[in-house]
Amino acid sequence: MPVRSRSTDKRERILAAAVKVFAAKGFYCARVSDVAREAGVADGTIYLYFESKEDLLRGLYEENMGKINEGVREIVDGDGPVLQKVSQFFEAWARFALDDPDLAEVLTVEIRESGKYMNEFAAPLFGEFLRHLVSLIDEGQAAGEFRTDVSPKTVARAMFGAMDELALAWVMSKRKWNLMGAGSEVLKIFLLGLKNPQLATSD
Repeated sequence: MPVRSRSTDKRERILAAAVKVFAAKGFYCARVSDVAREAGVADGTIYLYFESKEDLLRGLYEENMGKINEGVREIVDGDGPVLQKVSQFFEAWARFALDDPDLAEVLTVEIRESGKYMNEFAAPLFGEFLRHLVSLIDEGQAAGEFRTDVSPKTVARAMFGAMDELALAWVMSKRKWNLMGAGSEVLKIFLLGLKNPQLATSD
């Protein structure tokens, strides 16, 4: 088992504190000193790991979106029917929000408040996420499960738009409704629309 360095532990503690502070106060109202207090470190310690509050947001996004991409990559590369993989993809997104509501709020609300930062560092990781979803649509079309008269990229963006809206609505409602259930309903709509018409005729 690898030994974690104190530096790594402290960095992760700072990132975890940033999630709580940004979710509670909003990114623009939060101060580095708030994050330091939550993490139990001196203000100056933050700057040993991050150049600014913006750099802290970047580190938070890159680390967590990287984990999300790793999880969905395992789904895409795994065995099993493509319909099952798409269902697992949707479920993984909903589970991410349910497992860490504060992080979901930061990634769905706070991170998008600044188009500048989205363009600078969020786009590449978001692009990777979309490519995983596109590859599932490609797989379904190649297997004859999905209709081929639609663009996988368009479908992937529409799917993510629905997933993102559900997570955002759940966050804004103070987590008062069934996110997993709503995700299942939306998934059902997409899968019905994607189904190969020839398969529908033969049923």
